[in-house]
Amino acid sequence: MIKMIKRFMFLGLFAVLPNVALAHSPFFMCEYDGEKITCEGGYSDGSSASGVKIKLMSDDGKVLEEKKLDKLSSISFDKPKGDFYILFDGGTGHSVEVEMGDISGL
Repeated sequence: MIKMIKRFMFLGLFAVLPNVALAHSPFFMCEYDGEKITCEGGYSDGSSASGVKIKLMSDDGKVLEEKKLDKLSSISFDKPKGDFYILFDGGTGHSVEVEMGDISGL
């Protein structure tokens, strides 16, 4: 329930910001449930991020795994050993990195 409240608060933030600031900014958030890391992404103008490349990266810059967001703009990974980050690769000006420490539940 708390996760849902946080998600709605996060998404609600975009409803109160001016449209100019929301042109087409990506958002991406991840959480760990004890088994899998699940991430969801999208764009501030409401457009889908389905098909966007997501890379699970080691801290030294090596690609550990690469997938694309599904039709619901979500994806999941097994938690890797060692330090890592997740890259939402939406193209120039539309990339977001989620550091390991920013993943809820880790």
